[in-house]
Amino acid sequence: MNDIWDCNSDETTKGDNLRIINSIRKDTYEDIDGFTHYVFTKKMFENSRYSIPSNDFKFLKKFIEGGSREYPSDGNIPTDIVATEARIILNEIAQISKDPNAPYHKDAVESMKNGKFALVRGTVKLYLGKFTSRDWRRKRFTDDIDFWIYKIDLLEHVLKLNGWLKNKITKEWEKTVYWKNPFSLDTKEHVLIASNDVNQGLDFGAGAFLEGTELKDIFKKKLNRGHNVDLSDIINVAMVFSKSEGFSIDEWYESWKSFEECANTRSTRIISNMISLVRHSYAIADYLEKIGNILIRLHDLIFDKIFYPDTKIEKITRVSVHWQKYLKTHGHDKTRELIHSYIIEQGNKKIYYSKNLRHFGEAILILLNSKLKYCKVVFEIYGEETILFGSKNPASELKGNISNSLF
Repeated sequence: MNDIWDCNSDETTKGDNLRIINSIRKDTYEDIDGFTHYVFTKKMFENSRYSIPSNDFKFLKKFIEGGSREYPSDGNIPTDIVATEARIILNEIAQISKDPNAPYHKDAVESMKNGKFALVRGTVKLYLGKFTSRDWRRKRFTDDIDFWIYKIDLLEHVLKLNGWLKNKITKEWEKTVYWKNPFSLDTKEHVLIASNDVNQGLDFGAGAFLEGTELKDIFKKKLNRGHNVDLSDIINVAMVFSKSEGFSIDEWYESWKSFEECANTRSTRIISNMISLVRHSYAIADYLEKIGNILIRLHDLIFDKIFYPDTKIEKITRVSVHWQKYLKTHGHDKTRELIHSYIIEQGNKKIYYSKNLRHFGEAILILLNSKLKYCKVVFEIYGEETILFGSKNPASELKGNISNSLF
């Protein structure tokens, strides 16, 4: 078993080995064709700042009050704050490219040839490209902006113009940013770092080599590293774009190459990361389906003024500037109707996302099993139907040929 995947993998940082990837021993079996079937449980991400509510009413309460789920993160600054700072830099470069008299004009024109979003990657790229749900964009945290700019002098010029300072010790560009906690209304601050990942393009060690800023490049890096935050980000993109019904965006189809290329390496580290990806996908799909059904069933509770008095409505609106403005203009009862519509919409969306995630988990499992067919191994997820290698083509299915899907 240890020759196929790593039983211990990196959850947070390289070498921490906190994630345990063991199959259910009592359910491991060999079929009549000599294939060994390893069966894994589904698994949720552990989050010290969030516990799954014990009953349906608490589920609803936590969701309405903005605390349905926080995402694994590798930083402390809300991504929307970081994305705002990234936009300032990208827009500045775009302006320089339009002004022939501006310093570094030619560098800016060259940098902008593939559009300004091609100059950033990682978490901020997923945010700016709207590759994820609004909920992820609101609750994901990070500490840096991953730029991809070959014109180093141009980047440093623009950073200086916008209040960034170079740390003399670390040689990193830093800026202190401030934001308000919407519930406590406390002002928070943290140091934001601007990294230029072009520098990592020269590093071929341990999956650190970066190829570019496309979605497939981001996925490939995240699959190689495989920390919880990486797997969570992949899942949150798949939740929106790996559609179990209908067609997705071209970037998603193109990104499938990253999964195929990673699976082709047959690296024990990558295989363990892909097993974890499937386990988490199925578990989160179950979670989304459950909360979706709860929201659809209990949506009218928002009108119960014992459960949700006016003071509660005021607190709930803090999660959205739009809701706060609506409350001020239309009052509490109309705002209840607005929140009510949102609850129903989100209930249906959660169920839709759960279908997408099961579709994605199934496709990854088929791909993984097809690459391990030569060593007579099959991976399964407990409680889910297993479709073996060769019976479906994940790539073609991602193109929308899904009339015979499980849903």
